[in-house]
Amino acid sequence: VQLQASGGGLVQAGGSLRLSCEASGRSFSTYNMGWFRQAPGKEREFVAFIRWSGGTTYYADSVKGRFTISRNNAKNTVYLQMNSLKPEDTAVYYCAADRYGRSYSSTNEYDYWGQGTLVTVSS
Repeated sequence: VQLQASGGGLVQAGGSLRLSCEASGRSFSTYNMGWFRQAPGKEREFVAFIRWSGGTTYYADSVKGRFTISRNNAKNTVYLQMNSLKPEDTAVYYCAADRYGRSYSSTNEYDYWGQGTLVTVSS
């Protein structure tokens, strides 16, 4: 599976962005998908997870109520809708694919990673 993330950019605090992650390959619908982010000088951290069926989602406490993960298996794409953005949301955002979904918040769980898209939130 190859992943291509897009949709990042510069936005003012309080604004919104929608990230997309398009996957190649016919098996996308069998993979659980996650979004992670990495701010300068910090470790990569979990943001959101969605199971292969779309029926289960999990979020980091820091984004709960502001971000929404969704997927369209017919389009091989997973999305991250980000609302009420804060300067502390500034980071490179990565999508990742996981076959088993056991430790969804751990980077070690994921088999494939996209290249990342930069989100910058100005105050």
